[in-house]
Amino acid sequence: MQKNKPSRAGFVSLIGAPNAGKSTITNNFVGSKVSIVSPKAQTTRTIVKGIGIYDNTQIVFLDTPGVFKPKRRFDRAMVASAWSGVNDADIVVLVVDAKRGFDDESKAIVNKLNKNKIEAALVLNKVDLIQKERLLGLSAEINAVGNFRETFMVSALTGQNIEDFYQYLADNLPQSPWYYPEDQISDMPLKLLTAEVVREKLFLYLRQELPYSITVEPELWKRRQDNSVRAEMTIYVERDSQKTIVLGRGGSMIKKIGQSARKELEEMLEDRIHLFLFVKVRENWSEDPARYTDWGLNFNS
Repeated sequence: MQKNKPSRAGFVSLIGAPNAGKSTITNNFVGSKVSIVSPKAQTTRTIVKGIGIYDNTQIVFLDTPGVFKPKRRFDRAMVASAWSGVNDADIVVLVVDAKRGFDDESKAIVNKLNKNKIEAALVLNKVDLIQKERLLGLSAEINAVGNFRETFMVSALTGQNIEDFYQYLADNLPQSPWYYPEDQISDMPLKLLTAEVVREKLFLYLRQELPYSITVEPELWKRRQDNSVRAEMTIYVERDSQKTIVLGRGGSMIKKIGQSARKELEEMLEDRIHLFLFVKVRENWSEDPARYTDWGLNFNS
């Protein structure tokens, strides 16, 4: 930290369509996984805070769920959570998947930002996947209809041009003492982080639609005398047929998911993890208010 510069701190809300790369940006900045990622849309289900220091500024990213047209109560809760992050932010950033372009979901977000007179920064992500000429045209198209302070063209996955974006945030957040200890990278409780890693593996290993019918709830996260951790997670599905798929033949699928999750958690937390996964059927779990509480979602959205 430079002694001749005042400290700054603030909240940066990343909003965008599903799978635009908001979680990848958050993890890139923090330098560690705090938000799960997958190639499938709607992976992030609640606001995840990623905390880091850049220059003299503590930047707190609010990685929000992707904004899309909701069909179910749970969808509405996720979208409402995303917009609540916008209301809590010092700087709002619209993240657009440059390869996908200015699609209907991104257009709807820009329209709502305009309606609420919210001036945002624009990040065109995944620029390594498209030609420069197309990128410049996309930037012009979006800026023609939106009110953006700055536009950044980055690849969060490769780190291309992303330092300029971080410097912009560091320079434009308000002067303030830091909100969190210097070495803190998230405020998510470890039991919830464990549940999220398990859910990420479910997205990775299961077929296209099934992960959207699944939730993972932490039942136990306890440190033992030998300093290892016993973690018990319950995977809720909506039908017996889904439970059969999650378990796999002879328990092969749930074993694969558990091994993959445990390995990643031990690397992240630098602790030995004893991970136990249970699969239960709970019809219409998305209509159960208790499923929303731990994740900070509003059941009545």
